[in-house]
Amino acid sequence: MQIGSAMPHVAPLPSSLPARPFLSGDSAGPSSPELIRAGQAPATPAQAAAGQASLREGDEPSPGRAAERPAAEAEQLREEQQQIASLASRDREVRSHEQAHAAVGGAYAGAPSYTYQRGPDGKTYAVGGEVGIDVSPIPGDPQATLRKMDVVQRAALAPAEPSAQDRRVAAQAQAQASQARTELAEMRREEALAAREERRLSAEQRKAAEAAEGEAAPATQQPLPSAPSLELYRNLARLQEPAATVDLLA
Repeated sequence: MQIGSAMPHVAPLPSSLPARPFLSGDSAGPSSPELIRAGQAPATPAQAAAGQASLREGDEPSPGRAAERPAAEAEQLREEQQQIASLASRDREVRSHEQAHAAVGGAYAGAPSYTYQRGPDGKTYAVGGEVGIDVSPIPGDPQATLRKMDVVQRAALAPAEPSAQDRRVAAQAQAQASQARTELAEMRREEALAAREERRLSAEQRKAAEAAEGEAAPATQQPLPSAPSLELYRNLARLQEPAATVDLLA
């Protein structure tokens, strides 16, 4: 995608001065009776001198016509100076415009390229330019795409007076950023669902492990001895009583 300044139309100046005014001495045919007679019969020395004098007098322009040529030259010089000033102003504007794109675009912008026009002074002036800029999204990474489109949008609108093409590029970057936000929101929603499912499975596995431990515990524990009954204590008491004495008479 290209962003840059449009090339204005600069009207060329006339390439030549106005034609020299027609002078009476420039006539191709004879214009005096003396010359006509000279063509019909040999001229006398006096007649030849008079004819030469007529030619010399015809070569001299009138005062009014002589003043037209300097005025035309001055007008042409004034127009050339105006065109040079206009070209120089346009050159500064174009270069500032394209350098603003390139400076803000950074790694996503190319080097400026210019279209030139030669002025009446023989110098070349930049009258148009462009900067290539990458507006493609970064696959699989909407967050990085958002950061890139922010740079692209700022680069497109960096000049003081963005062109129509600059605004189109900025709008395209904004659309890419909107799409990246949608992808990022969907990705985060999927990540949240995956985390929730993982927590649920972990809880179920923990409960199953606890239940298995509870079932295995009675089989492994030794039975506790039962408490002695009251009858056992009574029997022991009887054993401890003294035996009855018997008197034997001789």
